[in-house]
Amino acid sequence: MSLGGKHNSLSATFWKGDHLKVCSQGYTCCSQEMEEKYSQQSKHDFRNAVVELSNHLQNMFSSRYKKFDEFFKELLENAEKSLNDMFVRTYGRLYMQNSELFKDLFVELKRYYVGGNVNLEEMLNEFWARLLERMFRLVNPQYHFTDEYLECVSKYTEQLKPFGDVPRKLKLQVTRAFVAARTFAQGLAVARDVIGKVSAVNPTPQGTRALLKMMYCPHCRGLVSVKPCYNYCFNVMRGCLANQGDLDAEWNIFMDSMLLVAERLEGPFNIESVMDPIDVKISDAIMNMQENSMQVSQKVFQGCGQPKTLAQGRAARSVSEGGFSARFRPYNPEERPTTAAGTSLDRLVTDVKEKLKQAKKFWSSLPGNICNDEKMSVGTVNENECWNGSAKSRYDLAVTGNGLASQVNNPEVEVDITKPDMVIRRQIMALRVMTNKLKNAYSGNDVDFIDISEESSGEESGSGCELQQCSPEFEFNATEVTGSSNKSDKTVNTSAAATSRLSQAALLLSILFLAVQRQWR
Repeated sequence: MSLGGKHNSLSATFWKGDHLKVCSQGYTCCSQEMEEKYSQQSKHDFRNAVVELSNHLQNMFSSRYKKFDEFFKELLENAEKSLNDMFVRTYGRLYMQNSELFKDLFVELKRYYVGGNVNLEEMLNEFWARLLERMFRLVNPQYHFTDEYLECVSKYTEQLKPFGDVPRKLKLQVTRAFVAARTFAQGLAVARDVIGKVSAVNPTPQGTRALLKMMYCPHCRGLVSVKPCYNYCFNVMRGCLANQGDLDAEWNIFMDSMLLVAERLEGPFNIESVMDPIDVKISDAIMNMQENSMQVSQKVFQGCGQPKTLAQGRAARSVSEGGFSARFRPYNPEERPTTAAGTSLDRLVTDVKEKLKQAKKFWSSLPGNICNDEKMSVGTVNENECWNGSAKSRYDLAVTGNGLASQVNNPEVEVDITKPDMVIRRQIMALRVMTNKLKNAYSGNDVDFIDISEESSGEESGSGCELQQCSPEFEFNATEVTGSSNKSDKTVNTSAAATSRLSQAALLLSILFLAVQRQWR
């Protein structure tokens, strides 16, 4: 930008600055129009500086959210496919006739993850009750059961424990893992959104005056190459970003809470270690039911009454099917379907933990980072040869602290500390709410979420127990939940144990299937 024509005398280039509103009233080369243009340019430069620094962090949270979200969703898809493939190979048509029961399980798990109003505990209890009804018919093919009778049977699920301890352990593991996974992904999205809203700065008239004075008023004095003094720049930026500074404390607490949940995802609440072997765990439960079918049936008959026996003409024919001769061979860890982008939860968490640590103190560091930006380059200037707001000289005023309240003594920007920015106050509240959810998720407790896709009212989607009222089950036992470090070994061992029992059950179930096939129709 040309600041004036080529003249031989100083008086021809500079003139009295009485017409200027902000810059020096002494000799100047700026017209009133130029000062106004500089004022608009200073606002533009300031906004761009904030957006550029914020965009980098916002893009990080956005990309990590997409990776985690893709990973969790594909993990569920793979777990469902693995269970379906395994059960089709093992149980054949017997499973396919009842596959909607297992399909419904995964539908509800997916709906929970995306924020649906699903009570995990009730949903899993309903799954086991429905499975007991189906299994009870299979192990007692000689009887006719009414819907009322089967409803009575389902009431004995907790008391008789027909599936052994699998439902209790799986409920604990699934609840913890899904609460942590969903809350962590939601936290990444909240961080992304907060940055987007807070970084859209609009300096006040007083802030604009201070920015103009610092950035372009030296140009009007012919000091085009002189940079602002560092502490001078610090005071201006802290005044213009006073409200953003108030975000820092809550932001740091939020980052710490995200890091704590990330550690849970690496260890006891690892959703990958829960979902990978879920097919084997459910098969284990079915085997337990078959082994204890006589005792379970006797107790049910005592409680619900003796059912009616089917007529002889409806007795099942014994047929041998070669389709059940194949043994179930569980996946080796290397053969398991790859998840999102062929990565693992451990790798994703390790990566994002470093980014979360770097994101701490972002808002309190923002004024200094803007001053150190290469476009400003004030960090490299000689402190005796910098622009101090009125001349090329040393800046001797003290630097004010961060936040709105500290600006009462800011010598460069007039800030009304009685009028906080309501957009930023709402973001502080959003961070507090999310932090509370993360703390609950860290303890294994379910939390409330708003279903964005369905715009639900945000009612409880799970147990929602208070910390002091939660069942002792929520005290983690390392032997119950597979940690990430030994996940693969435990998966293989569990699968191997189930293999021999599955082959014994396949033939029995195929014969029983024929006995009740007509009854299902």
